[in-house]
Amino acid sequence: MTINRGPETSAISADVDWDAESATFDDEPDHGLRDAVVREAWAARLRDWLPGKASDVLDLGCGTGSLSLLAAERGHRVTGVDLSPAMVGLARTKTAGRDAAFLVGDAAAPPVGEQRFDVVLVRHVLWTLPDPGRALRRWCGLLRPGGRLVLVEGVWGTVSPVGMSADRLTGLLAPLAKSVRVERLSDDSRLWGKEVADERYAVVATP
Repeated sequence: MTINRGPETSAISADVDWDAESATFDDEPDHGLRDAVVREAWAARLRDWLPGKASDVLDLGCGTGSLSLLAAERGHRVTGVDLSPAMVGLARTKTAGRDAAFLVGDAAAPPVGEQRFDVVLVRHVLWTLPDPGRALRRWCGLLRPGGRLVLVEGVWGTVSPVGMSADRLTGLLAPLAKSVRVERLSDDSRLWGKEVADERYAVVATP
């Protein structure tokens, strides 16, 4: 499985070599979170989306670990999974000294064995999967009782839009979740380092 990383790479073919792309992946403002304003915008969202107390967070399609680092800085215990060994290597370096571990593997079927989590965090990954409904069912099974899914997705582009609408995602979650909250993100330019006009959102769901 190849993971498309989101709006800035949505036009790239399915045959992207993510090991090669890892060298420049963090150049996008919402990937590397190098700008203090962008970083704080994502940190503020995670403070709202993640539990207030230290929890076990599974970051699927974690890339270079930018969100994993933010979660670890809040005291959460993070496990990241990504298909690209190079991305995983960068994530390990980025989170050195934090309570974070990273595995090379498929986000749709994370190699975590019997381990269970309080949060499954997934950004710009679900829409790329061949069977997103199946992945959601699998992810729900990785949660402890009372756990939550935090899914950041969108629909990008106007000529040939790609992605997953909030309506479609909430429809897939309907038979799986007792509680589903949609948070619109398009109007917060701080998250993206620029103004955007397409559909970007987060869903917080409790099975």
